[in-house]
Amino acid sequence: MALEIACFNASSAIAAVKAGANRIELCADYAAGGVTPSLSTLQAICAAVPDLQQPTPRDGFGITINVMIRPRGGEFSYTPAEFDQMKKDIEMFKESKRVDGFVFGILCENKMLDEKRNRELVEAAKPLPCTFHRAIDEVEDLDVAVETIIDCGFKSILTSGGANTASEGMHVVRYLQEKYHGKLDVIIGGGIRSTNVLKLKGETGVKWLHSAALTGDGEEVDEEEVRRMLILLQYN
Repeated sequence: MALEIACFNASSAIAAVKAGANRIELCADYAAGGVTPSLSTLQAICAAVPDLQQPTPRDGFGITINVMIRPRGGEFSYTPAEFDQMKKDIEMFKESKRVDGFVFGILCENKMLDEKRNRELVEAAKPLPCTFHRAIDEVEDLDVAVETIIDCGFKSILTSGGANTASEGMHVVRYLQEKYHGKLDVIIGGGIRSTNVLKLKGETGVKWLHSAALTGDGEEVDEEEVRRMLILLQYN
């Protein structure tokens, strides 16, 4: 099992790595649901944690950073200018050579996947892998969406099974894991904490769990909460 932590600032990412997180999803603005972070935030993290530049195996996983590409909060259909900004941001982070993958997702106004634009961003990100984020939980037909995501070249999806939280959608996540195992990684996310991580692990069978590890006000990762989740995942 592996734990991905959503981090909204440099200090949170550094804390998550120190606690033993296997991967960081780097974004900004928790209140907006996560948007594209600044390049300076990534640089600050890599300066503080040199291992991130040369991933070190940890229980079969590396210490890696995936960057969110989302120009704003709100719904997931974007104007031509916003889409151009997404492409520019991918190129900027690729040039930094300190990124291991990208996280994004584009829907049409009718909440179906925008296959053309998603495919274009996946191509722009190559050879780095891409994750389709929880925009997938807004589509009406998850199977059609996942098949399209696979066809576009995404390597993983982050989902709560179409529900508001992982606990509510865990049985759908298990269905997706069983049906699409070997075609892409299913990452479960949505309100995951140490109080429910073991149940979600057992009920879904996924390899990756995703949490913001927030236990108080604000957007600072709780380092001890990350440790609690990792200990539970490792020894149970």
